[in-house]
Amino acid sequence: QVWLVESGGGLVKPGGSLRLSCVVSINIASIYHVGWYRQAPGREREWVATMSIGGDTNYRDYVKGRFTITRDNANNILYLQMNALRPEDTAVYYCHAELQVLELGEYEYEEYWGQGTQVIVSS
Repeated sequence: QVWLVESGGGLVKPGGSLRLSCVVSINIASIYHVGWYRQAPGREREWVATMSIGGDTNYRDYVKGRFTITRDNANNILYLQMNALRPEDTAVYYCHAELQVLELGEYEYEEYWGQGTQVIVSS
């Protein structure tokens, strides 16, 4: 069974830092894509940073140079280090995993989400 549990959110002042963690119940190194999404009030959920099974990373333009996604393969934890936080980074942050499964000779994709962790950037 696949589950994801985030932690690390909280209230921080503009310019501050937070590190989000996501504990994964399976071998994180085997997951096709892992990533962080966020959803601000009144807005749709959007991807923030992703990492492929090979370790390639992608970031939304507005977090490049401020956020870093990493994973701890030994402990099956995904991290999001967030620096230079801005009020517009306020959102619920979700951990996401996309698994690639071979079914009857074809690849199928399964998605899993954590419950979310709230980040508030405010003075």
